[in-house]
Amino acid sequence: MLKKIPSNLSPDIVKYLMEMGHGDEIVIADGNFPSYSTNSTVVSMQGNTVCELLESITELIPLNTDIKYNAFMMKPDQDAESPTIWDQYKSILSDSKARIELLGRDDFYERCKKAYVIISTSDKALYANVILNKGCL
Repeated sequence: MLKKIPSNLSPDIVKYLMEMGHGDEIVIADGNFPSYSTNSTVVSMQGNTVCELLESITELIPLNTDIKYNAFMMKPDQDAESPTIWDQYKSILSDSKARIELLGRDDFYERCKKAYVIISTSDKALYANVILNKGCL
């Protein structure tokens, strides 16, 4: 056991967070996201929500302040409403100097292919995926 590590983060997640460097990206994906067919490095965290993990992860890593946007979410399809879950994300990220960009589905998926790791959750919220770009301490 380590002090101050949120209890919902597995050893694998902590390992990946420690390995990540400045500019590397981590995806926290909802249960609908095709994690395993998008990236070869996936940590399954079924039973957790994106909000829970987002809160814990942002306690441990800084976001990149050297780029225009350091957090990314997938734009809903044209007919879909803006997801209510995003209000919770914005609240969680408010202390992290987050600058959020909304990406179209294809651009979001392309970015996820290059991510350092995807964390797969069982979150049922739609468009509940978020990408974080790691900064420096």
